[in-house]
Amino acid sequence: MNIEIDKICDIARAAGAAIMDIYEGDHAVEFKDDKSPLTAADKAAHAVIVAGLEELTPDIPILSEEGRDIPYEQRKAWTRFWLVDPLDGTKEFIKRNGEFTVNIALIEGRQPVFGVIYVPVQDTLYWGGKGQGAFMQEGQGQPQSICVREPDPSKGLTVVMSRSHPSPELAEYLKTINVADALSIGSSLKLCAVAEGRADLYPRLGPTMEWDTGAGQAVVEGAGGELKTPKKLMLVYNKENLLNPHFIVKGLG
Repeated sequence: MNIEIDKICDIARAAGAAIMDIYEGDHAVEFKDDKSPLTAADKAAHAVIVAGLEELTPDIPILSEEGRDIPYEQRKAWTRFWLVDPLDGTKEFIKRNGEFTVNIALIEGRQPVFGVIYVPVQDTLYWGGKGQGAFMQEGQGQPQSICVREPDPSKGLTVVMSRSHPSPELAEYLKTINVADALSIGSSLKLCAVAEGRADLYPRLGPTMEWDTGAGQAVVEGAGGELKTPKKLMLVYNKENLLNPHFIVKGLG
C-alpha cells in the first residue's frame, strides 16, 4: 500500500481540529443543489485534508464530497485515489450532538483498501483495511485492535440505524429479523459500531454516496466484517454516478 498511516491519521485529526474551531460558534448553513446542508466547517476540513494529502501523496488524485465536480472522463482512468468526506454527518454537526466524523479512504481497483475515521468531539480515531486489521485510539492513548462480534441468535441482533435518514424500506426489513436492540447513530459512526463489536448489523436501505462509505467499509473489513448489497454484491467505487446502492453491514454470522 506504501502510505504513511500515521500521517494520514494526523491529517484527519487536523481536519477535526478545524471543524471544532467552528463547532461552538454560529453555524451559517448553505444548501447544495441536492438540498443537503453545507457549513464553513465542511469547507475548512476539506481545505485541510486536500492540502495535507497533496503534500503527502502528490501523485494520488483526490475525490472529495466538497470537490465532487471532477468530470468522469477525467477520473474514470484512476486506478488509485483518495476518497474523502471532510465532515460526514453535517446534520448532526448542525444539531451539535457530536455524531459527525472525518472520513478518508484509499481506493484501489475500485475497492477501499484503507480507511481512517476521526470523531472530533470524542477525539477518537478508527483506521484499518482488509487484511490489515482495524484499530481504535482514544485521545493519545494506546491504539486498540478492534473486531466484529459473533451474534447470539437466541438473544437477537443489535441493529444500528441512521439518526437522520430513516426509510420505509428499513422498517420493512426490520420485520424480517430478530431485533433485540436498536441504536440510532449519526454519520459513519454506525459502521464503527459494527467494526468494534457494539452492534451486529447496519442495514442502509436509503441513499448514500461513495464518500459516505469508503473509509467505514475499509475499517469494517479490517475488523472482519463485510459491507455488501442485499444481494451479496460488492460495492463498486468511482462510478460515473457516485450514488451507492442499498447495502448491509454485518459482523460475523
